[in-house]
Amino acid sequence: MPRKEQVLEFLQSAEGIVGKREIAKAFGLKGQEKIALKKLLKDMAEEGLIDGKKTAYHRMGGVPKVTVLRVLEIDDGEPYAIPDSWQPDDAAPPPRLRVIENTRGKVRHAALKVGDRILARTEEAGCGWKAHVMKKLPARTEGLMGVVEIDGSGKGWLAPVDKRIRQSTLISDLGGAEEGQLVLAEPVGKSPRSGVKVVEVLGDPLAPRAFSLIAISKHGIPNVFPEATLEEAELAAKLPLSEDKREDLRHLPIVAIDPADARDHDDAIWADPDGKGGFKAVIAIADVAFYVRPGGALDREARKRGNSVYFPDRVVPMLPEVLSADVCSLKQGEDRAAIVCHLHIDAEGKVLEQQFRRAIVRIAENIAYEDAQARIDGGKAEPHLQNLWDCWKVLAAARDKRDPLELDLPERRVMLDEQGKIAEIAIRERLDAHRVVEDFMIAANVAAAKALENKKSPVVYRVHEPPSREKLVALKEYLATFGRNFALGQVITPGLFNRMLKDVTDEAEKAQVMEAVLRTQTQAYYGPKNAGHFGLSLGSYAHFTSPIRRYADLLVHRALVDAYGLEQPKPKAELPPSTGLSDRDREDLSRVSDAISQAERRAMEAERETIDRYVAAWLAGRVGETFETRITGVQSFGFFATIVGLGGDGLIPVSTLGAERFRYEETAQALVGEHSGTRYKTGDKLKLKLGEANPLTGALKFVPFDSDGNPIEPRGERPVPRRKGKFVDGKRGRPTNIRHQGKRKR
Repeated sequence: MPRKEQVLEFLQSAEGIVGKREIAKAFGLKGQEKIALKKLLKDMAEEGLIDGKKTAYHRMGGVPKVTVLRVLEIDDGEPYAIPDSWQPDDAAPPPRLRVIENTRGKVRHAALKVGDRILARTEEAGCGWKAHVMKKLPARTEGLMGVVEIDGSGKGWLAPVDKRIRQSTLISDLGGAEEGQLVLAEPVGKSPRSGVKVVEVLGDPLAPRAFSLIAISKHGIPNVFPEATLEEAELAAKLPLSEDKREDLRHLPIVAIDPADARDHDDAIWADPDGKGGFKAVIAIADVAFYVRPGGALDREARKRGNSVYFPDRVVPMLPEVLSADVCSLKQGEDRAAIVCHLHIDAEGKVLEQQFRRAIVRIAENIAYEDAQARIDGGKAEPHLQNLWDCWKVLAAARDKRDPLELDLPERRVMLDEQGKIAEIAIRERLDAHRVVEDFMIAANVAAAKALENKKSPVVYRVHEPPSREKLVALKEYLATFGRNFALGQVITPGLFNRMLKDVTDEAEKAQVMEAVLRTQTQAYYGPKNAGHFGLSLGSYAHFTSPIRRYADLLVHRALVDAYGLEQPKPKAELPPSTGLSDRDREDLSRVSDAISQAERRAMEAERETIDRYVAAWLAGRVGETFETRITGVQSFGFFATIVGLGGDGLIPVSTLGAERFRYEETAQALVGEHSGTRYKTGDKLKLKLGEANPLTGALKFVPFDSDGNPIEPRGERPVPRRKGKFVDGKRGRPTNIRHQGKRKR
């Protein structure tokens, strides 16, 4: 019989899947020895040495030889993945595998992206785990939500609501669903030819508030709280505030300035002159850590959600409503638990002193951004509001010296009427009031990070790394097409990009350069190792100011509780006693940091897709109109354009640019006509006709014009009747669906 160490060594070194049969064969075991092996493997599993089933074992903390992985991030074009079965609540951090894609074989997979699932063969190399892609797997949820279509023969088809999925799927079991209904479906068998069966009917796909439901379901966003979580929230909401353990700040006229439609209020601010040109300031943040304690049902659910997700018609909160919208929310005239950041700021905007305490606050007023701005502009601001603006001026001066990255990135705002229908879509106006609150929050976030560093405490940093050399090289090559020089030897700072943009006077060229600079930026993430925040030009940065809607902020609050000895008396209610960091998180913050970074990316994608669907629905009745657009991206197959002042991205395939052939110049990010020399490049403005607006996928299609101002006739794109009352695209052979195509009928 082999020793346990020998079994572990064999599991690590063997090629392929290793089960009980392979182990027995390797050690020459027969008869009764196989029974003894079964007991040995069971003992090893109970001791935590191995994991898996009898047909496939691997070392505990390791990875099966062949397994399903989920792509977690793309770092400089190189995918990294974790086991798909890993959950944030698992005791150990997930192994991180570098994905090696097959580039030599005949089978070439589409480029991997974050969230993709792959079947891979794994190996543990000296520098870490590697994964060799065997095949790309269908997404677990994408494509399983769609609209039911019935063809001429009576067969049902699932038309996808994801614009990246081009093929409809055969429905083998309608489950009572009718044509035109939005449904959830699941695969019937392992083969795609087996089709899918409908498991839930969601109703009218174009009904008000349907678009956010599509995103919630597609991305698997948890939106129903377990009963245990709701019960614990009710208990927590009744916790009394112990005044003897909190600083009483109810006498200060602290105000919360938020959007007019804010669902929760995390933060409030106050400032007063110190008589020397500087200010004493207080940033009061909801004390969520007092109510949501490590190890409880509330904490487990908040950890799983990672953050609140905001849609035009609803919010999927990280915490139950009794906390997020009531007890934790800083409401006017109500006593609230807060963790406050005391700052002493000098006349140059430098923070001289910082202190964190638990407090009781009573918000003097909840003010909308627009109202606060109107009072300041009209000269009718109360002294406490004017003090905030005066304090902001010194913070803004310090910010200008720091020279953070300044990119003009407009934010779309969807406004709905009482019936949930679109009333207006507009670009959100950027006011000084927004900047006031933003700079106070940045000051508090920096103070939190530095305070924890000074206390030698664990920190969940908000990290934004500088651009990689590969991206900078690409930027240099791109700028050279404009005749602009970009030296790679210099120190790369946000101010360098700001000066570059300031030097561009032509608006069209500035838009192109701004797109290029944006493409060089890395994606921000949470992590326990500090790499600074490049965009804000800060050496240390953490998220502290939004614990109602971000789990990262809650972790920072808990760390501050430990660092400053702010623990509260143990509650009499059946709640966990501690409000500081758990031992598990203190020992390894990387595990939860990875999970909440992934949840953030999921939320951002869901929010963006939902806005796209609302924009497409808004434009569905304007098909055939001409819009001023700007090219936002160019690829070999066509270019993408967005409507100026509204948003809404659409694809213009090369096949729609007429009979001429176009050459793709990657360095210049341009499509160039081989005969005419016509160029379509990133940043260009041009007029395009809206050809199609699909509310279910959020996809738009534009039609370009020729030099005479006539719409260009696409090449080889003729609708061919295939199904009852519908058409299919001759290239892809899929239904055009029953979606709204504006006033045009097919």
